Amino acid sequence: MNLNAEQISSNWDEFLSNIETHISSPRKEKLLEFYKNQSDRFVLMPAAANVNYHNCFPGGYVEHVNRVVKAALEVRGMWEKFGADMSTFTVEELVFSAINHDLGKVGDSTNDLYIPSTNDWRKKNLGEHYSYSKEVGFMTIPDRSLFLLQEAGISYTMNEMLAIRSHDGLYDEANKAYFISRIPESRPKSVIMFILHQADFLAAEVEKHIHAPTRDISKNFTAAPKVQAQAKAKTKALGNVKSDGLKSIMTNFFDE
Repeated sequence: MNLNAEQISSNWDEFLSNIETHISSPRKEKLLEFYKNQSDRFVLMPAAANVNYHNCFPGGYVEHVNRVVKAALEVRGMWEKFGADMSTFTVEELVFSAINHDLGKVGDSTNDLYIPSTNDWRKKNLGEHYSYSKEVGFMTIPDRSLFLLQEAGISYTMNEMLAIRSHDGLYDEANKAYFISRIPESRPKSVIMFILHQADFLAAEVEKHIHAPTRDISKNFTAAPKVQAQAKAKTKALGNVKSDGLKSIMTNFFDE
């Protein structure tokens, strides 16, 4: 899947518009400055390194983030409709978290995390269109997202920190303490965490469907040697049998 130049440009305009529309000053100006100063990195970023995940193509990151923002606002409406307490967080906090939830995928302040792969075999057989930079120190994506924000002097609330930190839900073992609680005191005070996680999950799964790779991997594999040998033996044995009854018995034997 590839986006054309017009789609990439339009997605970037939408990305900046979400900041303009939903984030208040002075954070709005700081966020716009941060992203515009590194627009050449963000505009063409993929959202994943492997085509078997979501949006593994140039421009995939921005498209994903825009979809998460839209989904978060829709999911918020659903929670509100079913009676959830919306007073524990603001729309700005939700959109800020959605915009920056995967920020850590950019890498550090100077090095890109995703490097276009030059290994044709791994691209063809494993779907790895990008490799991970060895220059970027290891951090989880949520932790790096928060680190980059504070490094740029962009403040965030406790709600935003928790939402960004836990947006992968129980797919990340580290989030168990937030999503599995057995006493009231340890339960999240706000549903913003659940809303962002559901929005991110929804967006990623939709992207896997609309941008699914069209690869016929069946041509790359042949039957295992044991299966091939059994098929050959079955053909040879049945070819020498004249009795229909015996042939039926032997067929059932080979097929068990």
